[in-house]
Parts: sequence; structure tokens; C-alpha cells
Amino acid sequence: MLTGERARKFEPVVDEIELMEPTAGQRWNILVGEANKQFAVFIPPGQYEMTRVKIHEGPFLSIANLASSFSVPDGPPVFVGTWRFGVESSRYGRLVFLSMVQEEGAQQQAEEQVRASYPTLASAPLATVLPEPADMEARLYEVAPYPRIQRYFRRHNW
Repeated sequence: MLTGERARKFEPVVDEIELMEPTAGQRWNILVGEANKQFAVFIPPGQYEMTRVKIHEGPFLSIANLASSFSVPDGPPVFVGTWRFGVESSRYGRLVFLSMVQEEGAQQQAEEQVRASYPTLASAPLATVLPEPADMEARLYEVAPYPRIQRYFRRHNW
């Protein structure tokens, strides 16, 4: 989802989401990419925080630090809701908006995908856990290196 003006040369794509388990200090990077609208990740039971999101816009990369937490209980697979990302138009100090909601159709679709992809989990119903806070906004920071275009790396001899 985009916010602001829509005259962009490159559309923003959520590239990677970083999860962290604070007690163990372990981090997981979930590669989302443009083609993946749904994804499943196997992580051990525990308390997790979503700490970072990387967003590509063509050759440009932006990162936002987030603070949303959820718990994964021992037992059935967990559905963490539908995550909607909104990116403001390109400008200094722009924001990314994140809303995590439970949609009835999305949960049924996720159950079907889990049953089709992982037959050993076919009999287990999905438990629903929504991250807290469910709505947030964070500042996007541009990440170097910028695209390798020669004019950026030219030395000027005055």
C-alpha cells in the first residue's frame, strides 16, 4: 500500500523483515520479496519482536526500526495476521506505516497454504496471535550504497 503521491518511478517492495528473540538474542531475517504475498517461517516457541523492515524502491534501499512483539506458543502453528505496509512518497524524513489485522479470508487462505505445503501440519488448526502494538509508524532511513552510477563516483578537479 502506498500513501501520498503515486507518480513514482519505482514501486516500494517489502524486501526483508527482521525478528528477534530478546532472551536468547537470536535474530531471524525473513526474505519477503515482491512475489511473496504469504510466507511461513519455522521458529521455536518464545517471545519475539519485529525489529526492522527493509524496503526496496528500484535500486534504493530503506530501513525502518520497528517495535512490535508477539509470542509463539508451543504447539499448533501460529497465524500472526495480515501485515499491511504503507510508504510515504519520497522526501526527507518519510515514514512507513504498519497495520497488523486479522482478516477472516486471509486466515483461511493461510490454513490452506500450510496444509498444502506441510502435510504433517494438516491436522493442526492455526492459532491466531496478533502482534502488539497492532498499528505503528516509523521513520525510513536510506541505506548506502546508492546505485553505482558513474556520475556519483567521479572526482572533480577544479
